[in-house]
Amino acid sequence: MRFTRFAIGSTIGYGTVEDDGRIRAMTTTPFLPWQPTDEYFTPEQVRVLAPALPSKVVAIGLNYRAHAEETGRGLPEEPMIFIKPTTSVIGPGETIVMPPQSQRVDHEAELAVVMGRLARNVSEAEALEYVLGYTCANDVTARDLQLKDVQFTRAKGFDTFCPLGPHIVTDLDAGKLDLECRVRGEVRQHSNTSDLVFGVASLIAFVSSVMTLLPGDVILTGTPDGISPLADGDNVEVEIQNIGILSNPVRGSG
Repeated sequence: MRFTRFAIGSTIGYGTVEDDGRIRAMTTTPFLPWQPTDEYFTPEQVRVLAPALPSKVVAIGLNYRAHAEETGRGLPEEPMIFIKPTTSVIGPGETIVMPPQSQRVDHEAELAVVMGRLARNVSEAEALEYVLGYTCANDVTARDLQLKDVQFTRAKGFDTFCPLGPHIVTDLDAGKLDLECRVRGEVRQHSNTSDLVFGVASLIAFVSSVMTLLPGDVILTGTPDGISPLADGDNVEVEIQNIGILSNPVRGSG
């Protein structure tokens, strides 16, 4: 099933994406008990939004083997976690704005996990029962600020630095998905989630031992090798097998 969050004028709602591409509105949200309605919309009638409004975005660093090698650092012994603010979240088609404080802003294509239930101290064996589904993400990063600062908050936390979308897709094997990032149509990153150091269930167990995960919260599972800078006028696409394409234009601060 594919869940989408959309706007028509000032009205925001959730729906399911049908096989013919139409959106069927639902009574509430996928994080609550819901029922389908008899109201349908075509893609041209709506503006697709970020598919979740998380209370927090928990990101994982150095979680692809090839990316760890690319950075010259060894594989982590346990997941490296950091937080991106909810104000960094944008949806498909919205603009990534490069801040004036940075001279290098990079793309980082990632598989995002969307939690469906409250999770606290969840075991790895039960972790996937708490997942609603998966979507595409771009962990946009001010690389020069990341290298300068002791921690990642500023480099990862600017407004527009967490594109999510286009939809939340359920019932996927998250351990075997092709992932690709393209900038102006040129492939910059290409990998498969089988290269993850820590899989989705392991990440949920680890993160939920630190903090309570709420319905709608998002875990970014890390990026593969091939990170590279963005420039004013670029368009960056993150495509994940069986999920879809997340596309965002890029604009300089000037």
